[in-house]
Amino acid sequence: MPQLHPPAEPYAQGMLDVGDGNRVHWETYGNPAGKPAVVLHGGPGSGAGPYWARLFDPAAYRVVLLDQRGCGRSTPDAADPDTSLAANTTQHLIADVELLRRHLGVDAWLVLGGSWGATLALAYAETHPGSVSELVLFSVTNTTRREVEWVTREMGRVFPAQWAAFRDALPEDERDGDLADAYARMLADPDPDVRDRAARAWCRWEDVHVSTYAGHRPDPRYDDPRFRMRFARLVTHYWRHAGFLPDGALLRDAGRLAGIPGVLVHGRLDISSPPDVAWQLAQAWPDAELQLIGGEGHGLSGTSTTDAVLAATDRFRTAPAPPA
Repeated sequence: MPQLHPPAEPYAQGMLDVGDGNRVHWETYGNPAGKPAVVLHGGPGSGAGPYWARLFDPAAYRVVLLDQRGCGRSTPDAADPDTSLAANTTQHLIADVELLRRHLGVDAWLVLGGSWGATLALAYAETHPGSVSELVLFSVTNTTRREVEWVTREMGRVFPAQWAAFRDALPEDERDGDLADAYARMLADPDPDVRDRAARAWCRWEDVHVSTYAGHRPDPRYDDPRFRMRFARLVTHYWRHAGFLPDGALLRDAGRLAGIPGVLVHGRLDISSPPDVAWQLAQAWPDAELQLIGGEGHGLSGTSTTDAVLAATDRFRTAPAPPA
């Protein structure tokens, strides 16, 4: 097992009013006088648990966790079918992170993100490069149309039986188009049983396409019906809109990251987020170091991936911020 830093309790927390009727939950760990770092969780919709703080040396870092709009302890909860997602876009999340930075009096912080959190971290850093001292990203995604099509349809070539079940959970006339869009419509059905079937089928597929590494175990969070619904609603909402980003924009605008040191950690067996996304980003961002981890898959799925992220945060704990 990787040697995570010890578990701890947050020393401060709060709810930040970000507008549009949304309040974002945040909490801080570690050393109040330490190097600021913020964690952008995956999903979208996973929420930020205390595990994330254990990726940082608590004596050296002031670690900020936040639950993105609609999930975790933020309100309103996307698990409720009446919660509108109209004001839940990547641009809203970027503004929330920047508002929280100013609220906490941080000049610039290290940004750590994984999976969807890597997309959000890149979008945030390209929008506010002066607010970012370093980037540590794992399971790197850009949430492009091509990536969404891969994970919802083309990956059926890898898991044919499971993908067929995922497709066939939809009404027959919805199976040949945009599957994220079709699931989002099913999750908005007035019948709660239809919504629950859609959430179950979506989350079953989510568990399949991250299962390429030895020792994978089903994610127990999907046993919770509210988590299932929250997660499925938010993921389909973002995927049907390709992350609310112009297609290919994150790679095209990688030059805005110039001068920001970065570490990209990616499993070679990550079929959910193929390694070419991280490789292409590293070619466009000379300040980034790409680490491809053999034998490991999506997320912090193995010891070597987690150790690489820990090594990166340890390396940057004393690194000076780049010049403004």
